[in-house]
Amino acid sequence: MKFDKSTVYKCSFCGKLDRQVNRLIAGPGVYICDSCIRLCSEILDDEEENDEEEIAQNLPKPKKIYSILDQYVIGQDEAKKTLSVAVYNHYKRIGQKKNSKQEIELQKSNILMIGPTGSGKTLLAQTLAKILKVPLAIVDANSLTEAGYVGEDVEDVLLALIRSANGDIAKAERGIIYIDEIDKIARKPGVTRDISGEGVQQALLKILEGASINVSVAGNSHQQPNDTVSIDTRNILFICGGAFNDLDKVIETRTKGSKLGFGADVPTKSEKDVGKILKEVLPDDLLKHGLIPEFVGRLPIIVTLDALDEDALVRILTQPKNALVKQYKKLMEMDGADLVFEDEALRLIAREAIQRNTGARGLRSILERIMRNVMFEVPSVGGNTVCTITKEDIMLNREPQLRMDPKILKKNKG
Repeated sequence: MKFDKSTVYKCSFCGKLDRQVNRLIAGPGVYICDSCIRLCSEILDDEEENDEEEIAQNLPKPKKIYSILDQYVIGQDEAKKTLSVAVYNHYKRIGQKKNSKQEIELQKSNILMIGPTGSGKTLLAQTLAKILKVPLAIVDANSLTEAGYVGEDVEDVLLALIRSANGDIAKAERGIIYIDEIDKIARKPGVTRDISGEGVQQALLKILEGASINVSVAGNSHQQPNDTVSIDTRNILFICGGAFNDLDKVIETRTKGSKLGFGADVPTKSEKDVGKILKEVLPDDLLKHGLIPEFVGRLPIIVTLDALDEDALVRILTQPKNALVKQYKKLMEMDGADLVFEDEALRLIAREAIQRNTGARGLRSILERIMRNVMFEVPSVGGNTVCTITKEDIMLNREPQLRMDPKILKKNKG
């Protein structure tokens, strides 16, 4: 903007005239001098440093993180321990005081979680964000494409985090982004223009490494490209998760070689301990599965999860703070009714989830089917009733029955 020499301009903040300052910058009806700009910058830097120190002071230790994870996630002990240390080190790194003379630069360590569907990957990410009190964005890698193609741009994952932080960019810059189904963007052999595979991996590299990215925050990003904010991804923790089906075969080929002939011992899928095999994973195995070297290099911490067995699924149904059985009991209690599950009924529910190959993720849909009629009747019947879910209800796929609470019947007879 050109200044009219016949007009006297002054800083809208400190009131100094244009001739008293080195530089005066014009805005829509306001002016700010270089001194005020420096002062604002110092204030923002101080606030950012205070925020980072507060993170360091309030950061729970790895054992505390692990113990809280243990309240929500059943099993996966090694995974919980690895994640506890990884996120502690990540946020401790953010909380370190800025020092230009610092000799050692602590680099951030993004995380790759590998495990079967329903093994708890998403729940672990959600619980970590809750423990650390940071915003969390969960996105599906399946929906991502290269910029310019139909689908979500990779920058949209940052927009999801900004929305989770209610528009607070500073909070978003210390949040967690969980990218699910990351194995679905593996490179596809023989495809020359892989816009949802290798192309997306390439597009994600910049934000995973750490950079200032301009993100559209209003309307459709393709329609209003000028309405943007800048977000720095250097302190955002990226956790990528995927089932990586058949990765165990890649690992077995490397560790044992190809065993052919009549004497070869070829275990069936049900006989193999896939979780144990996955613990042997190396970066080269991920490359053979279709991830590009640069992408693997930006996910240095690899966490493997076990498939959940029957005992683990029963514990998931009953033990965590937010266990499904506890939730249904509470809902029934709010209508004055009681809910009881026979132990064998719980085991049959767990077996059904294993047969469906859905892990813990499928437990809710099974319970919804079982409880649908009961939850429909209870509010109308009123209190003083009890529903017992028996093994026969599950085996015969029949609707559980409501009956009068035996204690009430005994009282009435008395």
